[in-house]
Amino acid sequence: MRYRIERDSLGEKQVPAEAYYGIQTLRSKENFEITKRGICRQMIKGLATVKKAAARANADCGFLEEKKAKAIIAACDEILNGRLHGQFITDLIQGGAGTSMNMNANEVIANRANEMLGGKKGVYDLVHPLDHVNFGQSTNDVIPTAGKIAVIRQTKKLLVELKKLQNSYMVKAEEFKDVIKLGRTHLQEAVPMRLGQEFSAFASVLGRDIKRIEAAMEALYEINMGATAIGTGLNADTKYMKKVVANIAKYTGEPFKSAKNLVDATRNLDGFLGLSSALKVLAVNLSKTCNDLRLMASGMLSGFGEINLPKVQPGSSIMPGKVNPVIPEVVNQVAFYMIGFDATITKAVEAGQLELNVFEPVILTCLFDGLNTIRHAVKTYRENAIDGITANIDHCVDVTSHSTGVVTALSPHIGYEQAASIAQEAMGSNKTVRQIVLEKGLLTEEELDVILNIQNMTSPGISGEEILIKHKNKNNN
Repeated sequence: MRYRIERDSLGEKQVPAEAYYGIQTLRSKENFEITKRGICRQMIKGLATVKKAAARANADCGFLEEKKAKAIIAACDEILNGRLHGQFITDLIQGGAGTSMNMNANEVIANRANEMLGGKKGVYDLVHPLDHVNFGQSTNDVIPTAGKIAVIRQTKKLLVELKKLQNSYMVKAEEFKDVIKLGRTHLQEAVPMRLGQEFSAFASVLGRDIKRIEAAMEALYEINMGATAIGTGLNADTKYMKKVVANIAKYTGEPFKSAKNLVDATRNLDGFLGLSSALKVLAVNLSKTCNDLRLMASGMLSGFGEINLPKVQPGSSIMPGKVNPVIPEVVNQVAFYMIGFDATITKAVEAGQLELNVFEPVILTCLFDGLNTIRHAVKTYRENAIDGITANIDHCVDVTSHSTGVVTALSPHIGYEQAASIAQEAMGSNKTVRQIVLEKGLLTEEELDVILNIQNMTSPGISGEEILIKHKNKNNN
């Protein structure tokens, strides 16, 4: 391999001759062999967007020659179009608050811009990584801004999948709207309900999760470009500050705006924590729903057997024919993973000291990994579980009709104590609640037909008393 010699304030190093990165990037590569994964694609594009916006702003303000600005912008456009991503070699988890990431971008863009202007890689006489590409900037405003651009893009992809899942829930809610089943509390028999109502509830809680995530995203549209090192804006012209933010909004098509207090926006990263918290709640709710589905799908001989999950793979290496609820199980595990990410982000946001939170790299790592992971989990959950669920209708009806849970509907007519006594008697015999009530002469067949009508019992806002009164009035008329 051929090398070139580059120098910085710590000395000189051999850099691969064909590399677009430079000496500072190479130092970080050697220092931070942590995850052994490079910067994610959306973060690379976020950095390129910030550098492009800054070059255009600096040129418009007269701080950067138009020729150099155009070369920098052209290099950024190549990165935005997917080129040179292999030149971003720093580990996402790194010390220095992201300085290595920032320098990786500065060096790649500078070397490519130099090449466009007829210069050589590693000779920064035409376009310099710091004097030109990083002019008016600091790692401390570049990294949070690029991170927010990347996080918003990934979050929007997640929201697309969540809305598809919500729609799938609603399709099943409609499909199962007339399927009567037994509700359960404490894992014990409760009162009847419709299977469609359960899926409607799944859609409802997911709708809240979507709104919570969308609300959390709003805080990420405030950026601190122009804050430079600690929020005081040292070395950043006020005209540049306005233009760079406007350019970022223009290039991304997102409503980015300058934070009202740049010192606050540089030292505090609670916006990322707000999104992380919303993602954790989403994960918890998804996991709870998956727990419910696994119970509802448990075998009819020994479990609830109310629904059938799609059979996607054999379930056992020793028990032939066994099929397990592997898709809900994997979503459970992703939820645990997300909760761990949120714990890490919480600690990292809290642990920042004074004017800068240096732990942003691990915050971004957790968010990028978490957003990607849960998006894929939601997609496979919808495609391989929810969309293919079927109901065991006859079994659901049979269990409901033989349950003592229906006795609850009798309570307003015969009293709680009498109803409880009938429930106990039904559980200790082979008789149904209906048979016992008739034997005791407590209500007539006609009255029981009205009170124990399952459809009426599962309609919100209609009590057995109201149904009976309406029935009697109808007969009297």
